[in-house]
Amino acid sequence: PLAAVVKLGGLLVTSLVAWYLGCLLSYLVHRETIINAIVNLQGIGKKAVLRAPIPKRQKCDHWSPCPPEYYAYRILSGGGKSKLAKICFEDELCVTDSADHSGEMTAFIKNVPDGSLLLMASHDEGSTRLKNDAKKTVEELGSKEIWNMKFRSNWVFIAAKGFKLPDNIQKEKIEHSDKKNNKYRGWPTEIQIEGCIPRNLL
Repeated sequence: PLAAVVKLGGLLVTSLVAWYLGCLLSYLVHRETIINAIVNLQGIGKKAVLRAPIPKRQKCDHWSPCPPEYYAYRILSGGGKSKLAKICFEDELCVTDSADHSGEMTAFIKNVPDGSLLLMASHDEGSTRLKNDAKKTVEELGSKEIWNMKFRSNWVFIAAKGFKLPDNIQKEKIEHSDKKNNKYRGWPTEIQIEGCIPRNLL
């Protein structure tokens, strides 16, 4: 019947118009806009991901900062032949070599004024390069390990001249060479001490 043909024709025209509009819409709307819309729809209902902020670097690479009224320090011994000893105080870095400074160190300790902090570290071979008069001077500063140094021992020490350091800080550390446990061939692993010193002590 004619009515059925007209109805079918109308349906086809409607379908063609809808298809054409869909193609036109896809052509006019930028592809990235459609993708973003799909992504936004997919993200509905998802919980926001909270990311921890990047930790702020502290003085002398401490994990946590020293209080404002404290000085930060870190003393790292040498390791093997190539890794030099490093001393950090308030983020100022001093890298020491392995030369013989025994006489210079003795004179420096004797001449430095009271109220001074002294930070020391060994590299390579301190047991023989550090002469007895230097070891005696370091012992007078409170060292308990200076005479215990053996061949290629690693040693770090912080001392005060003319005042007393707090009892709760680590002042000295030593690591002896051991063929079974050495990190480097013939040398033990590096050792370090670090902490915070009250400013009102100096």
